[in-house]
Amino acid sequence: MTQLRFTKFVILLCVALLVVAGCGKQTRNKAQAPGVEQAVSDAIDAYIYGYPLVTMDMTRKFMTNYAAVEGSRGPMGQIIKLRTYPAVDDHAVTAPNADTLYTTAWLDVSKEPWVFSIPDMGDRYYLMPMLDGWTDVFQVPGKRTTGGKAQTYVITGPGWSGTLPAGVTEYKSPTGIVWVLGRIYCTGTRDDYAKVHALQDKFSLVPLSSYGKPYTPLPGEVDNALDMKTAVRDQVDALGVNEYFNYLARLMKTNPPTPDDAPMVAKMAKIGLVPGQDFDASKLGVFDKESIKAVPKLAQARIIEYAKKSIVPVNGWILLIHNIGVYGTDYLQRALVTAIGLGANRPQDAIYPTSEKDADGNAYDGNKNTSCISTRASCHRSTASGL
Repeated sequence: MTQLRFTKFVILLCVALLVVAGCGKQTRNKAQAPGVEQAVSDAIDAYIYGYPLVTMDMTRKFMTNYAAVEGSRGPMGQIIKLRTYPAVDDHAVTAPNADTLYTTAWLDVSKEPWVFSIPDMGDRYYLMPMLDGWTDVFQVPGKRTTGGKAQTYVITGPGWSGTLPAGVTEYKSPTGIVWVLGRIYCTGTRDDYAKVHALQDKFSLVPLSSYGKPYTPLPGEVDNALDMKTAVRDQVDALGVNEYFNYLARLMKTNPPTPDDAPMVAKMAKIGLVPGQDFDASKLGVFDKESIKAVPKLAQARIIEYAKKSIVPVNGWILLIHNIGVYGTDYLQRALVTAIGLGANRPQDAIYPTSEKDADGNAYDGNKNTSCISTRASCHRSTASGL
């Protein structure tokens, strides 16, 4: 019996015993609430559905809880310019590139659009993927898609309408949260570092109301109560079910589900989870409320189980190349990528090969020398000119 099935069996058994013990004291109208098993199942689906949004927002808080830019972190609405390759102990990004300088920003476009200007990049490889709150890459200006000439974009939020300045292109974000996770190719030499730094300094980010005017960003707001030591994933995974669903409901107010998510929205409503409203556990019966307390661990176990079944090595390599960057309604895949590599690009721009065992099926041993041989014939075809 798998860990997921065993855990679920134990929970349902305990709930059944509670029902027997309390049947003389409490009754429930089954027409008013889903049954125990259905409530648990719906809650697990809702947890997995919301996992990317909750993780994205907690990551945003973690990375922007600064009054001024400090290394790879900085306030909302300010461009973060990494001047060197990511340090080996910098875990802000799960799988950072080793040959690009990150140029990033976190935005809130729910209140006002932001204007993002890219300088003339010449023939240098770069990409500026823009992720929404659900981790979908909704636009990706770069050498592959928009070329190397100077370009200016206005990133607008859900439901925004208004007049745009001349000479700009509108990018509509489906959510209020936007993460610009840009990368610029660099050889790592002193001379090329200087060239890329000069390009980074020409990028511009301003609120639409300040476009074309002198603009100095305000210092960032710092929340001293925020846990800045515990890893984001551990903080998310430690949230209790009520806290998690309340957090998710609040986020969905400015980061709404898509029309394709309508069946999931209806399912969430059955357990009292409605976008923009507090989680209403009264929609569940008394024993259902007890049973769904185990939902976070059950949902996390399902994600892990899904990974074991769906990630199949090919010639010793694990390649995530399908439903990456744009997920549609593949919520389990989206949650898995969030768990193992938040901020993934579209496969046209990046692939993420991972190997955990050698050709003989043995786990790598740091005490032994291992050679990695990659030939063009064995690599998955990619259209990314930067590979």
